Amino acid sequence: MSDRIVLSGMVFQARHGVHDWEKVQAQRFEVDVELALDVQPAGLDDDLTRTIDYGAIYQVTCQVVESTTFNLIEALAEAIAHEVLNEHAQVDEVVVRVRKPEVRLGGPLAYAGVEIRRVRNR
Repeated sequence: MSDRIVLSGMVFQARHGVHDWEKVQAQRFEVDVELALDVQPAGLDDDLTRTIDYGAIYQVTCQVVESTTFNLIEALAEAIAHEVLNEHAQVDEVVVRVRKPEVRLGGPLAYAGVEIRRVRNR
């Protein structure tokens, strides 16, 4: 599948991390979600019902990021991918990128991040 829908640079305040202070003090998390699915029917008919509602993907992502707490951003990415695939049957594959720009590793760093790709088992 070569068609993709991309939601890039979503920003949330959340409490994920292994340190106690990270579970108390909200930090910035940046998330990208890429969906692989056939968008040709929607493009030909100009019909939202034949594709994914971007707002629904944003809401799923927001819900997972802001209402849960994980030690690892790997677990956060997995949870987002799982929910997207679970709630949207037309999605064949999802790529989730999570960036944590305020990570403290002892020196200058733009962000720590993870990227996962999950494919629907059909």
